[in-house]
Amino acid sequence: MPNVRAAGVTARRICARAAAVVLAGALLAACGSSSSGNSSGDSADGAAGGGKVTLTIDLFGTFGYKEAGLYDEYHKLHPNITIKESDTENEADYWKALQTRLAGGGGLADIQGIEVGRIAAVTQQQSDKFEDLGPLGATALKSQFAPAKWAAATTSDGRTLGLGTDIGPEAICYRSDLLKQAGLPTDRDTLAKQWSTWDGYLALGRQYAAKAPAKSHWTDSVASLYTVMNGQQKERYYDDSGKLVYDTNPAVKTSWDTAVQAAHDGLSAKLAEWSPAWNQAFAGGSFATIACPAWMLGYIKGQAGDAGKGKWDVATLPGGAGNWGGSYLALPKGGKHTKEAYALIQWLTAKDQEAKLFTKQGSFPSNVGAIAAVQNVTDPYFGNAPIGKIFGTAAQQAPVQILGVNDNDVNTQITNALGEVEQKGTSAQTAWSHAQKGVKNALG
Repeated sequence: MPNVRAAGVTARRICARAAAVVLAGALLAACGSSSSGNSSGDSADGAAGGGKVTLTIDLFGTFGYKEAGLYDEYHKLHPNITIKESDTENEADYWKALQTRLAGGGGLADIQGIEVGRIAAVTQQQSDKFEDLGPLGATALKSQFAPAKWAAATTSDGRTLGLGTDIGPEAICYRSDLLKQAGLPTDRDTLAKQWSTWDGYLALGRQYAAKAPAKSHWTDSVASLYTVMNGQQKERYYDDSGKLVYDTNPAVKTSWDTAVQAAHDGLSAKLAEWSPAWNQAFAGGSFATIACPAWMLGYIKGQAGDAGKGKWDVATLPGGAGNWGGSYLALPKGGKHTKEAYALIQWLTAKDQEAKLFTKQGSFPSNVGAIAAVQNVTDPYFGNAPIGKIFGTAAQQAPVQILGVNDNDVNTQITNALGEVEQKGTSAQTAWSHAQKGVKNALG
């Protein structure tokens, strides 16, 4: 998620690797597992001897548990458990606040969400601050999750620090009504062929710009374009030895150059992701297409509302499959209700719940039983798009990504610099130097 959750999934540090590995074909290959998890959550029944317990869960973006009715369902199963969720829209703000709380030892929730771009930092630098879920029962769950997803939250000495929620296979979401007004095709298969490459995507964007409805642009921001392209790469900011290579990696340069070209062509609505103006634009028609990891489906529904139903659709991503985002649920050490909190996250990440979450919110599961269960799911909000097939295929084909401990920080500095190109007309060369300085300052 994305996401905010932005949105890749990785493997733990192995043989001195300072990287983590995110979903790929191994993800769907694991679907042969017959285990489905404990979907009843019975382990919570002994909570505090049956006394009333309030569990706090602190998240970012839109995980969708409340929206999908899962909290209410869990409360019906366990009347002694009340769940209180707090949520921060921007993941960067959430992570900063979490670091302050971890350092001070106060203000932590029973359950904390961890974005996949942060999980390497947790397993490699903060493992002493989170509960090992193995002794609580997680060891028995390993076969129920995609191997890469599980490994990402596992320390080098075998401790499991989080249970996987969603992953972020990528597509393009688009406003079919706006494309129609501009005289462009609206059929998802036709669009997928015309924008099978990123050059094709930009070319179609220039056609859109020539006949677009007033105050409407091809895409929301060049930052999201850059991020989704980067999600198609195995090696991005770190190599598999843990070395920082973002400034010499040709794949990063290609993503940067394409985003800069989109800015120069005037294809962007120049909206800062997660800003109020960006949120309002989902309903207002300020952009016709958006990079769309699976978790974005729920976000679009939340922002565009009922009026957006039938206007939005989903098509395969240009340039091949990729992944953006995905998250974990973890338990900070020192919590008052560790056993009850574990029972809840086990239930939320079990087959039935992850399948339901995708069906209702679009969060693509990391539980292999749920992945198999959603293959034929369609979404009436998005023109009955076969989202199970589109995102399932993307999940299967996406490369295994190498992530480092500061991936999100590097990405933030680069997308901030692209914002300068987009908003201020800063030259690409100057903006890139600013990105390098920003990375240096952020990493220390």
